[in-house]
Amino acid sequence: MQDLTPTNIVERLDLLTEVSVALGDGHDIDTFLDRILKVAKSMTNADGGTLYRPSPDERSLCFHISLNDSLELYQGGTSGKSIDLTPIPLYDQNGNKNLASVAAYAANFHQSVNIADVYRADVFSFSGMRSFDQAFGYRSKSILTVPMTDHEGELVGVLQLINAIDRETGEIRSFSDTDQRFIEALAAQAAVALTNQQLVVQMEQLLESLVNLINIGIDEKSPYTGRHCQFVPELTMMLAEAVHDTNLGPMASFRMSDADRRELWLAGLLHDCGKITTPVHVVDKATKLETIFDRIHMIDTRFEVLLRDAEIRALRAQCAVSGDADADRAAIAAAMHAEQARLRADRDFLRVANVGSEGMSPDDQERVRRIAAYRWTGPDGTLRDFLDEDEVRNLTVRFGTLNDDERKIINNHIVVTIRMLESLPWPKHLKNVPEYAGGHHERMDGKGYPRGLVREQMSVQARVMAIADIFEALTARDRPYKKGKTLSESLHILGKFALNGHIDPDLFDIFVREKVYLKFGRKNLDPSQLDAVDEAAIPGYTP
Repeated sequence: MQDLTPTNIVERLDLLTEVSVALGDGHDIDTFLDRILKVAKSMTNADGGTLYRPSPDERSLCFHISLNDSLELYQGGTSGKSIDLTPIPLYDQNGNKNLASVAAYAANFHQSVNIADVYRADVFSFSGMRSFDQAFGYRSKSILTVPMTDHEGELVGVLQLINAIDRETGEIRSFSDTDQRFIEALAAQAAVALTNQQLVVQMEQLLESLVNLINIGIDEKSPYTGRHCQFVPELTMMLAEAVHDTNLGPMASFRMSDADRRELWLAGLLHDCGKITTPVHVVDKATKLETIFDRIHMIDTRFEVLLRDAEIRALRAQCAVSGDADADRAAIAAAMHAEQARLRADRDFLRVANVGSEGMSPDDQERVRRIAAYRWTGPDGTLRDFLDEDEVRNLTVRFGTLNDDERKIINNHIVVTIRMLESLPWPKHLKNVPEYAGGHHERMDGKGYPRGLVREQMSVQARVMAIADIFEALTARDRPYKKGKTLSESLHILGKFALNGHIDPDLFDIFVREKVYLKFGRKNLDPSQLDAVDEAAIPGYTP
């Protein structure tokens, strides 16, 4: 027989070797399975073939790919055409193994089935195949069904080939023992490779799920940070794609593969994972005096004491006035009202100062210190300063709500992030995740943290993430300590950062020129933040 000729066997061995080498390429399972079925058809010169996959509950076989040369049929796999055929049950209603279907039999007993003529076979029911033949005017004859089992004996699929064609005569022939052995060898290799690919996919899914698990933990601690952990990777990828598409300027040579994209996306998701260790009262510190509660209310109470004391002193002084000296009593009352007005003005000032700002003036800081020097009598009867040292330190914070110690705690999250990520045994295709994620607080001029890197020491990806991190923080409208800025306000700040060495000016140019800011804003910002942007007025940008 022709399939036993040395030349044919050598060709098959070569093809089997080539397939073995190529089986590990890529992670697209549909493409992988298409290749297996087509190679199996080529090895045996079969006219048609079907590849079945177990259903998720492993109770049936689902049609995954179907090929037939004579009928010019190609469904499933990468064809883009679905297979609308009823799955083949592996068990009957009583839970017994299905022995009527040849594919189910091969799957249940992990045995190959080779039949010379299905119309003369009386062991299996070929009603489905006969219906197919009748519908398409086809004649199924020889059939080879081979189970695909992995190294642990688990079923991962079934290969079924129809009508082996004699290469010389063109007549339908039976599948030989050599055909069967080669297809069994191919199926075994394919099953192991498929299992390996599935394991890789499952491991990547597990890794991403663990990343999401960390972000869920951060989100539960602080919903503000959780939103940030989702938006920064999104904006990072938007800007990275814009840089990838750039053909002019300093970034024209930057390109990303799909693997590079996945690596950067994962780094974006993990860029703040260290915040899982940051105390909630620091992460969510909405006002300068907030700890587990806002201490401004304690200060309000002290003001009430001073207001009361001023009134008591005035009443006592008025009572001490003798005779009809109404003018003296009026003067005392006027002095009391003036003192109380000053106290209320100071109280209102501290309430505003407590909210925090982007630049508390030295005069306002000095006013806090003057108020701190007021004296009041506490519940224990002791006379003391109106504000203690810690309250003064917090109320005079110049930018935002965090004092120096709290800012160090916040900044430490990136150190923890790097330590966490560098402790993981990253595979080769993800080895840059710690560098990408750990560099988003570095500056181009070396004044960033934690390592004080300069632009030349940072990857493009880390520099991209730095811009995404700042822009998202500026525009975030859910932070407890500030309102979300408009597009024009945020771009003005970023432009100054590009000029002073904070962010990469070349990447910022693309961020504006390709309107990445607008694409992100339209998708994720409140409409009130989408104001008109005069790009010509943005510092550091030339339209």
